[in-house]
Amino acid sequence: MMDHMIIKLPSFCLVCLVGISGSGKTTFARRHFQVTQILSSDHFRALIADDESDQSVSADAFSCLYHLAKKRLKHKRLTVIDATSVQKRARLSLLKMAQAYQCPAIAIVLSPPLARCQKMNLTRPRRQTPPEVVAKQHRELLESLPLLASEGFAGIYHLQSPREIAEVKIVRASPPQLA
Repeated sequence: MMDHMIIKLPSFCLVCLVGISGSGKTTFARRHFQVTQILSSDHFRALIADDESDQSVSADAFSCLYHLAKKRLKHKRLTVIDATSVQKRARLSLLKMAQAYQCPAIAIVLSPPLARCQKMNLTRPRRQTPPEVVAKQHRELLESLPLLASEGFAGIYHLQSPREIAEVKIVRASPPQLA
């Protein structure tokens, strides 16, 4: 029997969830992190347009997400980015931000099979992504996987099966004690 994967996170880091629509990023984030630590692109779209799936406000949504992420990192707070991040340019923006705040960036990749993501996407209330967009994201993710190690992440964790995603354990290092 295989042991659960354990992800060890520094007490202060930027966690970049990487995965296509329907891969379970939001559920994963809610299971493992405090709601205040999670910055979701869907949530910011909803704040702006009352609709998590309104792609027409994505630029403004990410502007707000990045602004708040910078504020959290300035105050040395663990920050989790819940967005697809399947494109290199999206990840590089996050890596530059982490570097600017002298913060390790950790990638947690969720890549269950495409068919499962398509099925899960169809069950999402109010925010279904068109199947052709999910397929495009999947192609971009597959192209990205070999590049991740060279992009500058302090740690990369790749969860491929629904079981791995469900059973992973996250352990955080204790913050340093102030004298």
